Amino acid sequence: MIDALPFLMLGVLAVLLFSGLPVAMLLSGIGVAFCFFGMALGEMPLAALYNIPPKLLSSLQSSLFYPAVVMLLFMGVALEKSDIARDMLTCLRVMLWRAPAGLILAVLLIGVVMAPAAGIVGASVVTLALIALPTMMKNGYSAEPATGAVAAAGTVGIILPPAVMLFFMASEFRVPLGSMFMSTVIPGAILIVAYIIYYLGLGILRPAPVGDDPIELPKGFPAWSILFTRGLIMPFGLIALVLSAIIFGWATPSQSGAVGAAGGLVLVALSGRFSWTLLKDIMLATSRLSAMVFFIIMAAAVFSYPFRYFGGDSAIADALRALSLEPWSMLMLILGIIFVLGFFIDWIEITVITLPLFIPVLSALDFASHVGNGPTTMLWMATITALILQTSFITPPFGFALFFLRGAAPDGVSLVQIYRGILPILMIQLCVIALMLMFPELIMWLPEQIYGTIRG
Repeated sequence: MIDALPFLMLGVLAVLLFSGLPVAMLLSGIGVAFCFFGMALGEMPLAALYNIPPKLLSSLQSSLFYPAVVMLLFMGVALEKSDIARDMLTCLRVMLWRAPAGLILAVLLIGVVMAPAAGIVGASVVTLALIALPTMMKNGYSAEPATGAVAAAGTVGIILPPAVMLFFMASEFRVPLGSMFMSTVIPGAILIVAYIIYYLGLGILRPAPVGDDPIELPKGFPAWSILFTRGLIMPFGLIALVLSAIIFGWATPSQSGAVGAAGGLVLVALSGRFSWTLLKDIMLATSRLSAMVFFIIMAAAVFSYPFRYFGGDSAIADALRALSLEPWSMLMLILGIIFVLGFFIDWIEITVITLPLFIPVLSALDFASHVGNGPTTMLWMATITALILQTSFITPPFGFALFFLRGAAPDGVSLVQIYRGILPILMIQLCVIALMLMFPELIMWLPEQIYGTIRG
C-alpha cells in the first residue's frame, strides 16, 4: 500500500490543479492530508509531523540565491511602476523609426531588459502588453504580429541573465550561477536575432499603414541627451552592472541583487517620478510577488516531505529506469513531460516540485561523447530545460502566457489572432531548441571562455 501513496499524491495534485485553487494551498494541503493518511494506515508515526516546521525553514535556507531573487523582483517592479519602460519604448521608437517594423523591434529590445527583471512570466507579458500593444495598434500594426512580438519579448527574457528563473535552475541542477547565466546568452541572442530577422522581413513585405499615433522627435541636443540617458543608458546600464557583478565575481548574488534594487530606486529618482506613494506601491507589489514565490517553495517542502517519506522520489526514478530507454529517448521523455506541465503551471512550481524528481535520472544519463563530463552535461540540460519551459508558455492552445496576453490586450484582439501571431515565433523556438540539442557547443562555449571547464 505504501508504494502506491506517492503516485496517489501526484494523481490528486494533478486533478486539483484544475480546481483553480492556489497552487501553494494545494501543495501544503495535500502534504498534510497524506501525512495523516499515512498515520491512519500505520505507515507514518505521529512524531513525523514535528519534522514539518524544520522542513519549512530549511526550504528557505537551502539556497544562497533566494535573497537576490527578492531584490531583483524589486528592481523589476520599480522599472515597471515608474514608467521607465515607457521611456525605453519612446527612446527605441526614436532610434528605429525608419526601420521596417521598427516599433516591434523596439518591443523586442525592451523585453530583453524588462522580462528578466519582472521574473514571473505573467507579469512580464502583461507589463509589455499594457505598455506596447495599444501603441502598436494605434500605429497601424495588425493584431497578429503585434501580439506575437509581445509574447516573444515577454518570454525570451526569462532565460536571459539576470532572470530569476536561472537562479532556481542553477540551484536545482547544482551548477555555478555564473555558468548558468552565460550558458543562456548565445541561445537567447540567436532567438532575438531570429525574431528581428522575421519581423524585419515581415515589415518589408507587409508595411504597417500609418496610424494615428505619430512619433515626435526630440528637438535639440539637450532633449536628445535626456531621452537617451533616461530611456536607454540608465536601464541598460543597471542590468549590465548587476550582471557584471555576478559574472566577474565582484559581488555575491545577494550583493548584486542589492545593487539592482538600489539602482532601481536611483533610476526612479533620476526620472523625476519618485514619491512616497510610488515607493509604497513598489514595496507592496514586490512583497506580493516574493510571498507568492516563497509560499510555493515552502508548500513544496510540505508536499515533498510525505512524498519522499513514502519513497516517492526513488519510485519515480525506478519507474523511469524500468523503461530501459537509451539516454536520448529518456531525455526527450522528461523534456516532454516538463513541456506539457508548462502549459498549466508556472516555472516556479515546476522547478521546485517536478525537477527534483527528475534530477537523479538526468544526472545518470551518459552524454559524455556528445557534451562532456557530468557537470557540463548538467549545465547543458539545465539550459535546454529553460528553453523548453519558455517555449511551452507560448504554445497554443494551452500556453498560459497567451491567456495573460489576451487578458491585457485591447478590446477587439481575439485569442485566435494571438494564436496566429505566435505560430511563427513557436517555429523559431523549436528550431533553436533543436540547434542547442545538436550543437551543445553553442551553450558551453561562453561559460568555458569565461570560467574554464566546469568540474564536479
